[in-house]
Amino acid sequence: MITFCNIKPYCVRTSFTLSPFSFKHTLQMARSALDEVSDSGSFIRTASTFRNFISRDPSSQFPAESGRYHLYISYACPWASRCLAFVKIKGLEKAITFTSVKPIWEKTKDGDEHRGWVFPATNSEEPGAGPDPLNGAKSIRELYELASTNYSGKFTVPVLWDKKMKTIVNNESSEIIRMLNTEFNDIAQKPALDLYPADLRDQIDETNKWIYYGINNGVYKCGFATKQEPYDKAVKQLYDDLDKCEAILDKQRYICGNRLTEADIRLFVTLIRFDEVYAVHFKCNKKLLREYPNLFNYMKDIYQISGMSSTVNMQHIKRHYYGSHPTINPYGIIPRGPDIDYSFPHDREKFSA
Repeated sequence: MITFCNIKPYCVRTSFTLSPFSFKHTLQMARSALDEVSDSGSFIRTASTFRNFISRDPSSQFPAESGRYHLYISYACPWASRCLAFVKIKGLEKAITFTSVKPIWEKTKDGDEHRGWVFPATNSEEPGAGPDPLNGAKSIRELYELASTNYSGKFTVPVLWDKKMKTIVNNESSEIIRMLNTEFNDIAQKPALDLYPADLRDQIDETNKWIYYGINNGVYKCGFATKQEPYDKAVKQLYDDLDKCEAILDKQRYICGNRLTEADIRLFVTLIRFDEVYAVHFKCNKKLLREYPNLFNYMKDIYQISGMSSTVNMQHIKRHYYGSHPTINPYGIIPRGPDIDYSFPHDREKFSA
């Protein structure tokens, strides 16, 4: 067990456990996704590290309070975007503020070759992004170093920041969305909306597992593979699971039935990037998403939920992927298309609520 402790004005214990491989890999190499490739040529994502929880219990270390927490995101990042989606669809915009970084990775520190998420210097420099309003940080890396003076892992988004304690509460998106779903219901505009209902939790958990393995993380295993065999394995799994989704959605409106759940948001953030980025940049071109009738209409259905479209900034998405991975796209050229309009009608209302 390792404990990070910020020795700034406030000291907050942040505990986490890493597997032997993750521990070794994180300390020695991985400061971004580009570093997470094994000797076999396979992409292996390391674990998130800050894993504290916000609670509706007012006596907890991190109580759910309006205005106390800030979410740092990138519109380009699917993991961060699903957190922003929960803020929007739960009606938490007034309770939890957020800031987006610039889409293209840049150097995060003078004298260091690391490239990662940085903030624009002004509000006008990068449409959709803004300077850090809380700490004046120049990069997400600086936030991690403020929260822990001995941090040695990746500098990722999302970052859920506590303004009062001046530290990172959590940087694991799957846990952040659970907090947003339940712990802020006393101040959410849509407290009755439960995206992780008790009667569907086992099904949601099981669905999340195979969707994460084959699709959410699967596109990265395709894109960052450096040898043919791991790519072939990943792309087969990806399309097996996309076919599975297509079959499920032929019988019901959403992936776990006829109710919207967190599994839909987790799936959507990958699907919305598929034809615009993953099909080209990550070599996921066996079949486009718009060639799947059910999945394509499903994407439009989710996109048209109130608040969801504002979480999709395709300019940021495309500029990030095509501009931040020089080993994949050395010239940083951004494809012009396909410019899909997800506001067109869909057919998902045919399923009963």
